[in-house]
Amino acid sequence: MWQIYGQEHITRQLDAAIRADRMSHAYLLVGPPHIGKMALAVGMAQAANCLSRGRRSATAGRPRGSGVAASERAASSGLFGPGGGPGEDSPESLFGAVEGAELAPVTDGGDDAGAGSGPAPCGQCSQCLRVADGMHPDIRIVGVGTGDAEDVNRRDIRIEQVREIESFLNLTAFEGSCKVLILDGAELMNTAAANALLKTLEEPPADSMLLLLTASEDALLPTIRSRCSALYLKPVAKADLQERLTRDYAADSETAEKVARLSRGCFGQAVTALRDSQALEQLEADLERLQEVCESGLDVRFEYAAEVANRFSRDREAARQLLFLWLRWWRDLLLVKEGAEEYLHNADRSMPLRLQASRLSTGQVVEFIKRINRSLQALDANANPRLTLEALMLGLP
Repeated sequence: MWQIYGQEHITRQLDAAIRADRMSHAYLLVGPPHIGKMALAVGMAQAANCLSRGRRSATAGRPRGSGVAASERAASSGLFGPGGGPGEDSPESLFGAVEGAELAPVTDGGDDAGAGSGPAPCGQCSQCLRVADGMHPDIRIVGVGTGDAEDVNRRDIRIEQVREIESFLNLTAFEGSCKVLILDGAELMNTAAANALLKTLEEPPADSMLLLLTASEDALLPTIRSRCSALYLKPVAKADLQERLTRDYAADSETAEKVARLSRGCFGQAVTALRDSQALEQLEADLERLQEVCESGLDVRFEYAAEVANRFSRDREAARQLLFLWLRWWRDLLLVKEGAEEYLHNADRSMPLRLQASRLSTGQVVEFIKRINRSLQALDANANPRLTLEALMLGLP
């Protein structure tokens, strides 16, 4: 019972591997933020330990305790806010709420009633429920800043974290049949951490599985990619997503169309936008500011560069998402220039797009798109944010 929408090409592949008992020791889950990578990873952790596979846990029947639920740890940061942190794909919970579904009730026979009688993950046995609640001792999620003090603003995954991963995987499973490590934002490993993880991938401990989540496959070492089975999550078609939001989330047709378009096929983003009106309001404010900067002189442009640089120092991913907003705007300008307005991302702003496009040549639009991409690459390579963004504003036609 996979609790993820629009990724049937992956769940069919995993179902076959589970039936044949041939799940890989390491998977690379690739897709943009909020596409469903974390929800899929949690489902795979459930499948690896699910009692419906005919295995019994070391502590079958142990009551489910209290504590911080997975839904709290997996709350999304918003449709257009930062992504990439632990739980960034799931708008409400690591299990049921992604799909708007409820867990089936446990039968009177106890937590493990019905074990070994159905497909994995069943979503009902004690193992599936404890994974969903974020309480399973054999499942661990590691990302940027995991284990750090709250005031530490980390930018990468460090070798110390990878060494802790190795220690965890070398332990005997405490409760389930498989230890599962979910590495969220694997592309953010520094060089030392990546090389250390490579040794673990080459000689994986018994009864363990590594799930590497990434929005940028090319940022990983080729040797790491070659040792993982890759699963590529695809955006949901706009019409399908719009229909689902209207049917299951009571969205009116206009709102569903706008959210489906702006979420770019990412189901988690779409659901979060419906439940958080501030996300759409922030998008409108960012777009208004973008248009103002495009029409202003160097003083306003340099002021804006300073604003984004300050945001980058506080929240790296939020600033990157703002540059992606610029990238989508200039893509729309190029579509207007080429007479393909039916594909506009910001279709509700077609008039200002046409006005701006009329003052630009196709060459200018293409060149500035390249500048934005180069700026993103420079920031990912730890270039000075203020200088990088000022250079970008200087090149704004």
